[in-house]
Amino acid sequence: MSELTESRDKLITDLKAVLADADDLLSITAENATGKISEARAKMKARLDDVKTRLASSELAAVAKQAGKTADTYVHENPWKSAGIAAGVGLIVGLLIGRR
Repeated sequence: MSELTESRDKLITDLKAVLADADDLLSITAENATGKISEARAKMKARLDDVKTRLASSELAAVAKQAGKTADTYVHENPWKSAGIAAGVGLIVGLLIGRR
């Protein structure tokens, strides 16, 4: 693993820990929320949800990127197999479309 990947993974792990702590804090303060505290809790909850969504999409993008790299490597290592598979898939799609 590269140093950049390790740093990114550590950052994601730390961010998840902070998010979990913030969730715990929101749960604990729910009973005592009044006035401005209630507003602050609502803002924090909204931001927390936004960060969680961004983190999930970031992780999904990383997985997709890795899958793309793996596919690219396979195609470069096996060009004739890849061409055969692509031709077969094209033939099947053509037959399915032609039936309509």
